[in-house]
Amino acid sequence: MNAKNFFSDEDKQRILDAIRTAEADTSGEIRVHVSEHCPDGALNAAAHWFAKLKMHRTALRNGVLFYLSVKDRQFAILGDAGINSRVPTDFWENVKDVMSAKFRDGLFADGLEEGIHLAGSILKEYFPHHADDENELPDDLSFG
Repeated sequence: MNAKNFFSDEDKQRILDAIRTAEADTSGEIRVHVSEHCPDGALNAAAHWFAKLKMHRTALRNGVLFYLSVKDRQFAILGDAGINSRVPTDFWENVKDVMSAKFRDGLFADGLEEGIHLAGSILKEYFPHHADDENELPDDLSFG
């Protein structure tokens, strides 16, 4: 199975809806990237894609990337400096634990939805939405 076909069209729409719902209450930006392999590990791959997707270019450095490697069965969550300087130190590990429980049951879209909603809740707390906020990054899934 390749990365682009890992999720059904319905699952992709659910994930996009979760991103849009989470971002409605925050100036933070959330993206999902799905790859087939991550030979250097999920965190290194997430850092590579974070830069390639220009997620570090948000005004408040409040982007979050959910990275999945489907064939290696690994994933990582990478928050930008603005977020990581404010969230509790174990926040991302707690989100990963929630997602892992769903992933173990083969519920990958459900796990992503829950992770995105948790990220949205913490982003809302530290980076609330303001009337003049712009959507700085696309709300799409990327593959590669």
